[in-house]
Amino acid sequence: MNTHRWMSTRFFSFFLTWGIFLPYWTGWLVYSKELSVTDASLIMSMGLIARGLSTLFAFPYLSGRFSNKIILRAAGVGTLASVLCYIPAQSFSQLLIVTILFHLFYPPLMPILDTAAGMLVQHKQLQHYGKSRQWGSIGFVAVGIVLTLFIATFGDDVIYYALLLGVAALVYLSLRPAPAILSKKPPSTLIKTGGLLKMFHMKHFWLVLLIVILIQAAHASYYNYGYLYLQEIETPGYLIGVIINIAVLAEIVFFAMADRRFQRFSIGSLLALAAFGATLRWVLVFAFPNVWVFSIAQLLHACSFAMAHYAFMQYLIQNVASELIPKVQGLYSALALSWSTAVFTLFGGYLYAIEPGYAFLGMVVSTVPALVLALIYRRVGEPEVFMDRGQH
Repeated sequence: MNTHRWMSTRFFSFFLTWGIFLPYWTGWLVYSKELSVTDASLIMSMGLIARGLSTLFAFPYLSGRFSNKIILRAAGVGTLASVLCYIPAQSFSQLLIVTILFHLFYPPLMPILDTAAGMLVQHKQLQHYGKSRQWGSIGFVAVGIVLTLFIATFGDDVIYYALLLGVAALVYLSLRPAPAILSKKPPSTLIKTGGLLKMFHMKHFWLVLLIVILIQAAHASYYNYGYLYLQEIETPGYLIGVIINIAVLAEIVFFAMADRRFQRFSIGSLLALAAFGATLRWVLVFAFPNVWVFSIAQLLHACSFAMAHYAFMQYLIQNVASELIPKVQGLYSALALSWSTAVFTLFGGYLYAIEPGYAFLGMVVSTVPALVLALIYRRVGEPEVFMDRGQH
């Protein structure tokens, strides 16, 4: 089996649906389900809390008992069922319950796939993480461009049906054969307690995790209010999807060249660059509320998201034993991509209600400390970063 093609296809299919959900779902709740921005923000924040619980506890627990292939399939089926539940849901309470259910199954697909990629790299079955991951970004861009045209023609309701179709394709792919290493049930010796405690013994792990938590949390306003903000600054409807996807195009370029161009960069240097790029990005969006500057600032997504994610994956591949990868991915997804984002979504929503631009400027309360910590780690942590995995 061509593992690069398998991994690239799975990344492409998942991020194709992610390109529907992430930029447009809050807008769909506001326009199609007629929620206020405050109510939609609360619902999405509660969903992120559920996502964190799922990735921190359920995913690592199941990873010790079932193969990656089985978990991927179960998450896909659960996602499809929960998406269908949105059809009858109309009230705030109904939409809240369905969103929580949806977040228990759907967002964990991301750490499941990253865990699969990490395992394949460690077992020498996948040469480069970045080259496979770039196909996820390509899927994100592809659907954004097409979806923008359909929204302009048929309205916001098309967002839901596009996600439903994409998730159905995910389920189909989960029924296909997977690489042998991902189809194996983990040995019973891995089903034991104390796995999280082992991470305390990994030099600088918690510092690295804290840095990426701060950087990734700062995307909360962009993910939840970027679509609304572009309308606020009177962006033509047919351009919104294009502008959103400038960020992902920058991400594609980064992942395409990361393994070649950034291999010699230390993890601390990558994290410092990511934090600086994130800070600059949100300051620009606030200081110059117009379409052109927003579009240019989108290029910094290569730093604020892609570089931070790549740096953490490199730390994981170089330092974390394979049996601990699901637990580390669960922590990363729960803390960096879920709970911290949930808090900053509420914070950003409060600021957005005062003045839309404040929602983006407010994110620097996270990125500036991340930059300071990354510079500290760059000085004190690098000698320990490249220790052999077997020492852990």
